[in-house]
Amino acid sequence: MRDTLGVLLAGGAGERLFPLTRDRAKPAVPFGGHYRIIDITLSNCINSGLRKVYVLTQYKALSLNRHIREGWTGIVGQELGEFYELLPPMQRTGGNWYMGTADAVYQNIYSIGSEQPSHVIILSGDHIYKMNYSRMLEYHLEQHAEVTLATLPISPDEVKQFGIVEVAPSGEVVGFEEKPASTTIRSPFNPNAVDASMGIYIFDTECLLKALIADAEDPNSKHDFGHNILPGLLGKKKMMAYSFVDENKQQALYWRDVGTLDAYYDANMDLCSVSPTFNLYDKSWPMRTRVRQYPPAKFVFGEPGRTGMAVNSVITAGVIISGASVSNSVLSQDVRVNSYSDVDASIIFSHVNIGRHCRIRRAIIDRDVHIPEGTVIGYDPVEDKRRYFVTPSGLTIVTRDASLFENPVDPDFLERY
Repeated sequence: MRDTLGVLLAGGAGERLFPLTRDRAKPAVPFGGHYRIIDITLSNCINSGLRKVYVLTQYKALSLNRHIREGWTGIVGQELGEFYELLPPMQRTGGNWYMGTADAVYQNIYSIGSEQPSHVIILSGDHIYKMNYSRMLEYHLEQHAEVTLATLPISPDEVKQFGIVEVAPSGEVVGFEEKPASTTIRSPFNPNAVDASMGIYIFDTECLLKALIADAEDPNSKHDFGHNILPGLLGKKKMMAYSFVDENKQQALYWRDVGTLDAYYDANMDLCSVSPTFNLYDKSWPMRTRVRQYPPAKFVFGEPGRTGMAVNSVITAGVIISGASVSNSVLSQDVRVNSYSDVDASIIFSHVNIGRHCRIRRAIIDRDVHIPEGTVIGYDPVEDKRRYFVTPSGLTIVTRDASLFENPVDPDFLERY
């Protein structure tokens, strides 16, 4: 991995996670109370020995930039040429913002070339999974490939959500279908499954740079890896598929795209179960993040009807549960839940204060929100829709300016997302 450069795409607007992404980039959205979504991929990098990583940012990147700068840039040996470095759009190749995943990498072609890596790994900053990228690089080298893409077996019913890869029995890629309504393609390794692209690619550097330059000169291109770069190299370069090896060590492979509010909510709720599918406690594959200095969590009062307690929940530093009940929930740092309140099946971001006698169920409360005494959320869908953002599944999102969402939501938006 010493001669390998990681390029982590972290500039997506994350429209389907709105309103959580109204003021922050999608990779900066909190996950599991203690982390940000991007920490999962960055932890994979550090655990894989990948110590040279460019993080490409774009939309609403302030909190993401601060998180990377304060939590990640100092953990590698800069005197050894190692870095986790932020690269905002610098428009060195033109006057446009990033116009696609391939264009984002192309606009940083000079930064890539200055490192002179033998290989480049393209990653995404908004998925939840555990993967050792060094194993994928070993496979790439063993197969004498010029391009290798990671694939995941999925059900044929899910193909419209993924780029579908046609793989020969030898493991060589022989075709693509981008998010088809249906497909007759099947995996050569499992006749009941389809191989889907995970958006993780390894390129020989010369192959990548030439492909990016050719794509940039094509006025009809969408400048996207899945739509343009990979299909354009098919049959011209040796392209192999690498079957995902899960470091999560569970019976089923774990890879989640948390790009919608419901998918994001479900992934967090899994962490609250007795035996979560995604294991944050595996010492052999530690998850890192920016650590802020808060006092320990505290649970106070033990009177009948006023007992500070949390059950089947993730509770982080600085939380005070004062005579309240919390169950099946994820609480980020510096949250206070006051007496006689009940929080169930909810995600509470940092610096939230929940007043007395509140009842909250199936909600996501954004940071810095004060919930007034006696507030009820998640029990009356009609009332919630008047005041908050509510998904079609009934999940309620509360932001600092919830009044913006009175009679709020464009029905077309909800139908799309």
